[in-house]
Amino acid sequence: MKSPLLTLPGAVAAEAPDEGVAAHYGDLFREQRALADGSGFVDLSHRGVVTVSGDDRLSWLHLLLTQHVSSLEPGHATDALILSANGHIEHAVYLVDDGTTTWLHTEPGKQGDFVAYLESMRFFYRVEVLDRTEEYAVVHLPAGSIAEAPADAVVRETSYGRDLFVPRGSLPAVAEAYGPAVGVLAYEALRVEAHRPRLGLETDHRTIPHEVGWIGSAVHLEKGCYRGQETVARVHNLGKPPRRLVFLHLDGSEVKIPVHGDEVRLAADGPEGRRLGFITTSARHHELGPIALALVKRNLPPDAELIVGEDATAAAQEVVVAP
Repeated sequence: MKSPLLTLPGAVAAEAPDEGVAAHYGDLFREQRALADGSGFVDLSHRGVVTVSGDDRLSWLHLLLTQHVSSLEPGHATDALILSANGHIEHAVYLVDDGTTTWLHTEPGKQGDFVAYLESMRFFYRVEVLDRTEEYAVVHLPAGSIAEAPADAVVRETSYGRDLFVPRGSLPAVAEAYGPAVGVLAYEALRVEAHRPRLGLETDHRTIPHEVGWIGSAVHLEKGCYRGQETVARVHNLGKPPRRLVFLHLDGSEVKIPVHGDEVRLAADGPEGRRLGFITTSARHHELGPIALALVKRNLPPDAELIVGEDATAAAQEVVVAP
């Protein structure tokens, strides 16, 4: 859905997977610094919004999600996944319960498939699942923001800020109250800096939670009864994931930065060397310079000197998921 805030001065529309909102409003680094300082807001109104209501909502979601939510307290935010039978990640959702309804947001365009899956598992449970994307939008306030949430907002508070579920029609009022507006490129740069994975960027069709650091934050290891649990338990107790997420410091002398899918190789092997992984998200950071997240083979030494992409951009690793 196209955000009305794309009409704000300086707004430049974002590309996939963030179509519909602004990439930036004319000054990427100023916008990053605003977020880091706890000011401004990010328009995330392109994300899907789903609600689950009914007396059985938490006990039912507990059976489906990787997270322990049966006793989720009102106002307590958490993250969760939906896995395939083989333990591969299919959905990542970000939720909070307000005491009567569980509110979740998903990757843009994923809410339809997510709702369809929930409906297929409803059976006799007293729940109602609704796609509320046309009615509600997500707005992000950074950590440290002293702005008060609107009275009609549902607030999801995390360590890196607050996600507000607000009526879609109130987006212009939100922009006026919480400015300056910050684009998703700045939001993504701080996400990369914080090593937070994102579905569809840090994941592909065969990613399991262990590879990208979602064990603990989105997967509760002391609960069962969800699809894909056997893979989670087996890898955690007996094996090791085949790949691991890493943070990369990129050579800042290059004009271009690598993009999603660019291959990672050993510097010693050169541009024609063996593929050891790929870039998942890259960004230009206001303090760190060019940075990226990448998914690489688990046994790649953490101190290995790497090159990325056709331009053979030099890259140094920081461990996110231990080998």
